[in-house]
Amino acid sequence: MQFTFSDQVLRVNYPDRDSLFAAICDHFRAGQGFSLATINLDHLVKLGDDPSFARVYAAQDMIIADGRPIVWLSRLAGRRVELLPGSDMVRPLAKLAAECGVKVALVGSTEVALNDAKRALEEETPGLQVVLCHAPPLGFDPNGDGAAAVLSQLDEADVQLCFLALGAPKQETLALRGRKLAPKVGFASIGAGLDFLGGHQTRAPRPVRALALEWVWRALSNPVRLIPRYARCLAILPGQIIQARRLRNQD
Repeated sequence: MQFTFSDQVLRVNYPDRDSLFAAICDHFRAGQGFSLATINLDHLVKLGDDPSFARVYAAQDMIIADGRPIVWLSRLAGRRVELLPGSDMVRPLAKLAAECGVKVALVGSTEVALNDAKRALEEETPGLQVVLCHAPPLGFDPNGDGAAAVLSQLDEADVQLCFLALGAPKQETLALRGRKLAPKVGFASIGAGLDFLGGHQTRAPRPVRALALEWVWRALSNPVRLIPRYARCLAILPGQIIQARRLRNQD
């Protein structure tokens, strides 16, 4: 599946978990970094509003489908992809890191949330090495000197997997910068994934998620912030459906 914004073409280039994890293992073994982005409707809204974010996203090494609308649009375009929410990738990626013997870092959120996430991951994952936790201050600039210092820390600590919980577009921007300043680090942008681990945010119940209604549950839990966001997401769907149909007709 691909999405076009201005002159940027973004592709879900890892359609399933098996291909994604095989690629990440290869990067770990070779000591090569990567940047992993998890695309969803909220990201599509931001990408359409911000050409600089579109350029950042197009430069990510790996893009997976985070959100059922991305999966449905892909099917409509004749390109099947697996649902791989970023928040659900934290535990399996941590397990993969432990199996490969690579060091892990947690960046983003708050100090309390990171410590709780670190404890939860280490309790669940024997052999996991979380060697660095960093909660950036309010107003953190992924293009600033403070971000460069964080990337230098990751490089010096021999981290090979860094979970970024900064929200879009900050996490993807930092990941792309890290590809130059910390080239051995694999960056996984996972949004609120670390907050869920420590119980600082709550996922929708499994039955709600199974019915693809997590967005409704979240909107009702924080209507002032999330209802306008989801309204913007719904507003772009007709255009994305048209684009998906065009892709299918090109085949």
